[in-house]
Amino acid sequence: MRKHLPTLLAAGLAAAAFTTSTQALAYGAGDFFTRLGVAKVAPKSDNGNLDLSPLLGDGVIVGTNVDDDTRFAFTLGYRFHDKIGVELLAAEQFKHSFTLGDGAASGSTKHLPPTLTVQYYPLGGTAASVQPYVGVGVNYTRFSDEEVSLANGTALNLELDDSWGAAGQVGVDLLINDNWALNAAAWYLDIDTDAKVEGVGVGKVEIDPWVVMGGISYRF
Repeated sequence: MRKHLPTLLAAGLAAAAFTTSTQALAYGAGDFFTRLGVAKVAPKSDNGNLDLSPLLGDGVIVGTNVDDDTRFAFTLGYRFHDKIGVELLAAEQFKHSFTLGDGAASGSTKHLPPTLTVQYYPLGGTAASVQPYVGVGVNYTRFSDEEVSLANGTALNLELDDSWGAAGQVGVDLLINDNWALNAAAWYLDIDTDAKVEGVGVGKVEIDPWVVMGGISYRF
């Protein structure tokens, strides 16, 4: 029996170490966390039509196409229950170029899209090294530095109203140790903005993007 004691002892110590480390990794109530990475905002392909008739003559209705943009982004969050938490998404200002019609006009705008979600962690409170989550919440988007010019170079005054809309989220943390994890997440944002050109309402731009982010997570 004695010759088996070192093996049994080693197995016992390994099991104890594994239990301790996995317990330390468990997600649960009271965790504050931040996520940092690169986020891509990809608007849907059809962004609505604008009626430029008041400016360019009767019947001038043009389609809108908004391009993607990629910037640094981060989140701050808190889990007040093993399976329930909240998270706020913030980022650098995104800048989107856009075109109207077949090159009838083009321009750009900047925006900030802070988004607050309530999250559900199905494996929260466990030692699982893969921690998926889903969330629902609200998005507020503030537009600034709007610019638009006709194909002939004539600059026009463009105003885009700020937007409130629903938000949905999916994500996953891949735990590295007690504090660090790899993270991937995606949000769907309902962003619609009323547009004015030279003070005249010309319609609604429907951006409705997917925001895809990859980076690291730190909890404390």
